[in-house]
Amino acid sequence: MTVSNTINPPAMLGMLGGGQLGRFFVTAAHEMGYKVTVLDPDQNSPAGKIADVHLCVNYDDAVALKTMAETCQAVTTEFENVPAATLEKLAETVTVRPSAACVAIAQNRVLEKNFIKQAGLPVAPFVVVNSIGDLPEDSSELYPAILKVARFGYDGKGQARVKNKVEAQQAFAEFKQETCVLEQMLPLDLEVSVVLARDAQGNIAAFPTAENSHLNGILDISIVPARCSEVMKANAQELAKELAEKLDYVGVLAVEFFVVGKKLLVNEIAPRPHNSGHYTIDACVTNQFEQQVRALAGLSLGDASLHSNAVMVNILGDSWVNNAEPAWEKALAHNNLKLHLYSKEQPRKARKMGHFTVIGRLKAQDKQALLNTALIARSQLNIG
Repeated sequence: MTVSNTINPPAMLGMLGGGQLGRFFVTAAHEMGYKVTVLDPDQNSPAGKIADVHLCVNYDDAVALKTMAETCQAVTTEFENVPAATLEKLAETVTVRPSAACVAIAQNRVLEKNFIKQAGLPVAPFVVVNSIGDLPEDSSELYPAILKVARFGYDGKGQARVKNKVEAQQAFAEFKQETCVLEQMLPLDLEVSVVLARDAQGNIAAFPTAENSHLNGILDISIVPARCSEVMKANAQELAKELAEKLDYVGVLAVEFFVVGKKLLVNEIAPRPHNSGHYTIDACVTNQFEQQVRALAGLSLGDASLHSNAVMVNILGDSWVNNAEPAWEKALAHNNLKLHLYSKEQPRKARKMGHFTVIGRLKAQDKQALLNTALIARSQLNIG
């Protein structure tokens, strides 16, 4: 269902998912005067705690979906693993952005990789593995490679590095022979990402290209602007926009890239705001969550430009050593550090509990100082 009219406050908007991304959406929507219904089965979900209505049931609950359809004027999602059938059902009677078709592509690595390739965008060499017979021989140029499950893999989960066919067979067996993608492991120089918003009229507002580093498969640090050439940053922007257009995407989209020498390769997409876009909360004129509200409600997109350089650092449950609270006062002693905690009940190893962003003036000579401050605070919070 397509609705051309804008949705104005104090209308009720719907959010599928109650994690930190949903929480930031609720905050942005509230600041703009909207009400929000969150559907999430966790009674302690971060977004559910601050929503106007929290439907604490499974995502396929017929009664809850009927309630959302009757009370919400538009619905979006904070993560790509919401059942596509849920989005399709809601879309029968209410505006849903992004579409079920876009989310279905992003939640399946096979569909995702094939779409990127067929769209003519650069991607690392890969093969689809439906059965053990699909694994290439040792002579294949794909090895060494990474075997990735097609569904429900995130933050390094559902991935295994393999040097040869035997290791690939072992990993495939450990993944219970679920459909996978075997992707060539490349000598990466850098990883970057672009978060953008696209409205129903095709207008795009792209945030600056971020440089990302990971720890144990989870995003650790994002540096903005990315420390690569202006040409590389511009190319990433153009490829991300092209991908959004070919998807006919409406909403906030994140596109992750590998930088290999002078090559820029699309790694994966996320049909939602992204961890690497958290810097926008403190460093951009409009943040990614306000853009999500604007795109959903049919409003004009906000200014996505950078007003401060930024370094964002993830805070995982690992920082709670022996269940003791991290030294927040030490981190907050840095007067340009912005702390964001997600109101999650229990810190667990590798669980995203919050992030902080260090911001500073838009001057080249200040970039290293920002990174130094971020790394000091990172150490003070037992990160890494």
